[in-house]
Amino acid sequence: MTQNNLKIAITGGIGSGKSTVGSIIAEQGHTVVSCDKIYYQLLKEDCFIEILVKEFGDILSCGNLDRKKLADMVFCDRKKLQRLNDITHPIIMKHVLELMDKERVAFCEVPLLFESGYEKNFDKVIIVLREKNERVKSITERDNISEKSVLLRMNSQFDYANADLSGYYVIHNTSDISELRNKTIKILNKVLL
Repeated sequence: MTQNNLKIAITGGIGSGKSTVGSIIAEQGHTVVSCDKIYYQLLKEDCFIEILVKEFGDILSCGNLDRKKLADMVFCDRKKLQRLNDITHPIIMKHVLELMDKERVAFCEVPLLFESGYEKNFDKVIIVLREKNERVKSITERDNISEKSVLLRMNSQFDYANADLSGYYVIHNTSDISELRNKTIKILNKVLL
């Protein structure tokens, strides 16, 4: 671990703009780790896929993990979703913390930060908020899935609208990329004080 290591999480609901905020922070020369990217790397590892097949059964297609099939299965069943999270989150977080420990300052996009109780692993937290309708529109277009599927995923996530967010750094993603960039850089300057 480097001296004065500072770990900062970037979180928010699906479609809030976490990855865009992470990209803007990376453009400013900071290390940004992505839990999603680590998860996708794990999904290419045979031993990890075997664990998931053993737990969830028929989730392969042509010998490869069918992510859509797995998502359809877990987002319709809270117990299966919790089981998937129980399997994947500790492995992902171990990788995340190992990568972040190598940097003096490191950021990480963590989609399910509060759901998993991992906020305690970070010194500071940036939360990205966006209107629900905008999030739904963004995800249906990005992932080519139905509005119903998006809403199922949203309903399984932390309820930012009714949570006390004091003590965290909040970015309201309400306009275009230019405004989001300006807001992100302002928050970045505050976080690094």
